[in-house]
Amino acid sequence: MKLTFSRSVIAGSAFFAALVFAGDQTDDYLTTLTELGYPAPADNQLVHIPPTLKDLEQSSMHPELKRVIRRGHDLFTDTQQLRGENVFNNMNCSSCHLGDGRMPFSAPVWPAAVTLPNYRGKNDHVNSLEERIAGCFTYSMNGKPPDYGSDNMLALAAYHHWLARGVTMYPEQPIYGRGFPAPERPEEVSYQRGEQLYKEKCAICHGDNGEGLRIRDTTVFPAPWGNNSYNWGAGMVRVSSAAGFVKNNMPLGQPLSLTDQEAWDVAHFMNSQERPQDPRYTGDVAETLEKYGPTFHKHSLYGQKRESDGKVLGDHSNTGNKDFLKPDTVRPRTFE
Repeated sequence: MKLTFSRSVIAGSAFFAALVFAGDQTDDYLTTLTELGYPAPADNQLVHIPPTLKDLEQSSMHPELKRVIRRGHDLFTDTQQLRGENVFNNMNCSSCHLGDGRMPFSAPVWPAAVTLPNYRGKNDHVNSLEERIAGCFTYSMNGKPPDYGSDNMLALAAYHHWLARGVTMYPEQPIYGRGFPAPERPEEVSYQRGEQLYKEKCAICHGDNGEGLRIRDTTVFPAPWGNNSYNWGAGMVRVSSAAGFVKNNMPLGQPLSLTDQEAWDVAHFMNSQERPQDPRYTGDVAETLEKYGPTFHKHSLYGQKRESDGKVLGDHSNTGNKDFLKPDTVRPRTFE
C-alpha cells in the first residue's frame, strides 16, 4: 500500500521536529513559536524547553533509568500497543499531547510532574502523578490504566519526570504554554458552521464520520467521536478545551490558521457527536449530569439536546469497545 500525505501533514512533522530538536536554544525556540503567531511569554511566566531523547542519551544518568524513560516514551507515542488491555479506542497519549508531549499550547505533560500531588476538582481529592496518568487511560483512552506501581506506569511517570528535568517542584510562576488555552468564546457558536468547517478542514484526516484513520495496527489520525474516540468523561469533551486544542494545533501543520469563531464552531460540532459513556455514569444521564455538572460537565454538552436533531447527548449505556463501564481506579480518596 502506498500512502500519500498532504502538505499539512508534512509541514506538521517539520514543525514538530523544529521544536523537538531546539535543544537549549531558548531564543530560537521562542522565535519559532512567536513567528507562528503564538504569544511571547510574559515576564512572570516560567518557560521550559523539555529535553529530548537525544539529550537523554548524552546524559550521565544510569543506563537502566535511561531504558525505563525510553520505554515511557515508547508507550506515550504508541499507546496502542496496550490496546485490549489498557486502551479500548484508537488514541495514543500523543494524539492530544502533540510533539511527544513536549509541545507548548498542546497540553505539554511535564507540568504534571512538578505540580502533582495536587487537588483536582474533577474527582475532588488530591491526585498523584500516577493517578493523573490513570485518568487519561480511564477517560481519554476509554480504558483501564496500568496497575499503580507496575512497570508500564513507572515508565510513563519516569518519562514525565524526564521532560520536567531542571524545573522546580511546585513553581510559583504561571507556566508558559500549559494546557489547551482557549480563545475567547464568541457570543454564539454554530453546529451548522462547525459541520461545514469540519468537512472542509478536518475530514481529510479524521474521516467524514469522525472515524479517524487507522492503517493495520497504527493510528495515523485519531477519531474525534464514536466508539474509537475518547469517552464522555475525557477533558476534551469540554468545548473550551477542544476549541483551545483546535485553535492552537489544527489543522496539523497549520496552527492558529482558524479564527477564534471557527475553532469554537468546530469544537462545538465535534463535541455534539456521540461517544462512549462517562465511566462515572450512574445509570441515568440527568442524574449523572446533576452530580458532575458543577465540577465538570457544565463545560460539555453531555446531557443536553443536540441542536441539529434534539437528541439528548450521552443518553445511552454504550461503553464503546470495552465490556465494562468503570475501572476500579475511579474511586474517592478520603485519608480516613
